[in-house]
Amino acid sequence: MIRKATIILTIIIGLLIAGCTNSDNKEFEASFKGTVDHVHGMGYAGDDNGLYFATHTGLKIYRDGTWFETTKNNNDYMGFNAVDKGFYTSGHPGKDSDLPNPIGIQRSFDGGRTLESLKFEGETDFHAMAVGYQSHDIFLMNPSKNSELEVGLYLSTDDTKSWESVEASGLEGDILALAIHPTDSNYVAAATSTGVYISKDAGTSFEIITDSAQGTAVFFNEENLYYASYGTVPSLVKHNLTNGEEEKINLPDLTEDGPVYIAQNPQNAQEIAIYTVKGQAYLSNDGGETWNQLLENGKVK
Repeated sequence: MIRKATIILTIIIGLLIAGCTNSDNKEFEASFKGTVDHVHGMGYAGDDNGLYFATHTGLKIYRDGTWFETTKNNNDYMGFNAVDKGFYTSGHPGKDSDLPNPIGIQRSFDGGRTLESLKFEGETDFHAMAVGYQSHDIFLMNPSKNSELEVGLYLSTDDTKSWESVEASGLEGDILALAIHPTDSNYVAAATSTGVYISKDAGTSFEIITDSAQGTAVFFNEENLYYASYGTVPSLVKHNLTNGEEEKINLPDLTEDGPVYIAQNPQNAQEIAIYTVKGQAYLSNDGGETWNQLLENGKVK
């Protein structure tokens, strides 16, 4: 009899916990049908199969064919990077936030419900920042002197506790985007006003891999660097890290436009997303052969 009562009690507790979790999800995420603009990062954050867009008014999420927005912590996210457990970000506090301005480097491992401050609150807003998807190593451009760092490029492999200044010889132009390999932080990439550059020694030296084109986006998976550039037309390329071979990926029709963010679903390598200069977002479920438009001039579809 006691055993039966224990089993019933366990089931009831489980149902209550599940109910609370579902309630929390509904309270934190609401259906969204508006406009997604001022995007400063995009990626698959955590393991909930959601494609996260970091905007001036918080997170917008595309998941299983439906759009959602968050109902709190609607900060102006900059330097947003999705990782396996959630995301790392910088930026400015939203209207509902008591965070100092700027917010320095923050991270969230619960979809944005809570934020954990790592470093530089009230000091620096990092626009050019890359975080390893699994390593969580941070590679960034510090735009102005703060309490620890001079202006320049830095690498942290211990969640901001210490920083190593990076020489970055060979890297030229204004930095538009940075990326770091998900597990091997020797691989770093930069998209700049003069092209796309790759480093195989943790940023000590870089080599250019584009010809007469401005770099616009960079993204690593385990085997490849995906990069976008713009010469006379936009281009999206998959660059193999082992042998340097390159494969051009089909793009949707983009008129005087091009990708500024690239993401790939870690649970499905065929699922690739891009976000463009003019606020278009596209999703491919076949590795870039065909594209489904998610945003048209920022408006959800």
